[in-house]
Amino acid sequence: MKLFGSRFEQIASIVRKDFLIGLRRRAAWAAMMMFALTAAAALSLSTGGIFIEEKFLAAIFWVVIFFAASAGVASTFEDEASAGTLPTLKLYAEAQAILFGKMIYVFLSLVALTIFILPIFLILFDVAVKNFFLLLATIFFGLIGISAAGTLTAALTTSASVKGGLFTVLLFPITLPIFLPAISLTEISFSGGAFESSSLVVAAIFDLILMTAASILYDYL
Repeated sequence: MKLFGSRFEQIASIVRKDFLIGLRRRAAWAAMMMFALTAAAALSLSTGGIFIEEKFLAAIFWVVIFFAASAGVASTFEDEASAGTLPTLKLYAEAQAILFGKMIYVFLSLVALTIFILPIFLILFDVAVKNFFLLLATIFFGLIGISAAGTLTAALTTSASVKGGLFTVLLFPITLPIFLPAISLTEISFSGGAFESSSLVVAAIFDLILMTAASILYDYL
């Protein structure tokens, strides 16, 4: 029997541990925040105040989120890998609890990133959101997909010597099916056009597929 107790207690302990480590070091959070801010500001300045269609604004927003997430999520298992404590952690908690604890922590980190960058993005690009509920729902499902794919990819690249570049290369094709409906729905939320709920359903289904695949594959890592 694992020492942390039930699986939910184990997951909560993993999330709390990573959160406390993140507060002490803050490197991953700072990397995500600063990259997102720099990228959004640079792209805004490069457009020179010209009109940009909602489709391209939506694409820019998710590109910023993706690369900012890559800057922080890649180090999800870095502390355990550098200290050599991941096998020890598996003695105290089930592998699935470690995976989902890490995944929840990544999701919460991305939520914090989005809360930080979204108002800045809307101001810099002078975007008026016509359907805020749709935008929030799209971001929610999009971040779940990135969290699931990012956590699994981070686990896969933990021992790689060039994990930064390899992480991004592996993450992009996995999350591409999430970004396509996310960009389309974000465009609609900006323009106020009609949308079909099937796009949100597709995003939710793909999130479920990613979490299931991560759950199955992580046991073999």
